[in-house]
Amino acid sequence: MHDNLDQIITALADALPPVMRWSGAVAKRLRQFNIAVEGKSSGNSNTDALTLADLSVQELLVAALRDADPILRTCRIEGEESTGDMALFSNDAKLSIAIDPIDGTKQYRDRSGNGYSIIVHLHDDETPYYSLVFAPEMGEQGTWVEVAPDRLRCGADDTSKTAGQVLNKLPDLRDNRRTDGKGIYLIGFQTRDEECARLVDGLQLSGRTSDEMNGSIYPLLATAEYAGSLIHSPNIYDFPVSMHIARLLGGDAIWVHNRKPVHYRELWMDNRADMLRFPGVVACSEHDWINQKLCDLSEDWNQIRYSD
Repeated sequence: MHDNLDQIITALADALPPVMRWSGAVAKRLRQFNIAVEGKSSGNSNTDALTLADLSVQELLVAALRDADPILRTCRIEGEESTGDMALFSNDAKLSIAIDPIDGTKQYRDRSGNGYSIIVHLHDDETPYYSLVFAPEMGEQGTWVEVAPDRLRCGADDTSKTAGQVLNKLPDLRDNRRTDGKGIYLIGFQTRDEECARLVDGLQLSGRTSDEMNGSIYPLLATAEYAGSLIHSPNIYDFPVSMHIARLLGGDAIWVHNRKPVHYRELWMDNRADMLRFPGVVACSEHDWINQKLCDLSEDWNQIRYSD
């Protein structure tokens, strides 16, 4: 275990809730305008969507972490975008803070749904240790998900209280949740997302693409409305929250080609999308039998993200 891990988790849990709520308010306001910008060229609309909100929210989050407990500067910082005072943080620490300022940017930009979210998580090269997600427009005032070694919280925001007060009052769902959800989130298969989702349907599960999913995946996983995901080369900024939830509940995220647990030691830089990714296809669920079914289905699928 890492020195000062508990102190770092506490510092994140104290610093992040207010600024993530502020960031959500900024994102909601900016969404009313045409704020799309150029910057990514993978050829996939889910990946290439980039807005001024991504850049603005990351700037806010990095600044808040910079100005919070100095122990946070002893961590590395990994942002999906290249903005903020990231050079003020460690460049060789074992613990890293990863940021996805707007997860679900295409849906956010196109105003096609309210499942976008703001994500920060803490990890080493093996696994996540702390995750916080805020979906500003999922529900009347937004929805929170918090994952830590001793808790899994999920529920509605209430702006009549401080963000920290709201989180502290949310129920711990580890031992108080349904476990019969069948939804499986699929993304990353380029033009084959819908085709792959229909193959998952054949397992008596419910495959759902990003266009078919109603909301952010993290509250859906936390409340067990969804049972897992099957993702091609997930990025390191958002997917690990799903891995964190699964592992806290006794499940795992595994590579389908060898059924070994996913870790951060074999990342690759996707220069088309300008982001770090885990290689191959990854199955993730709190239920081992679901992971095994997903592996049986997809173990022979192409592990290379881009055909060209």
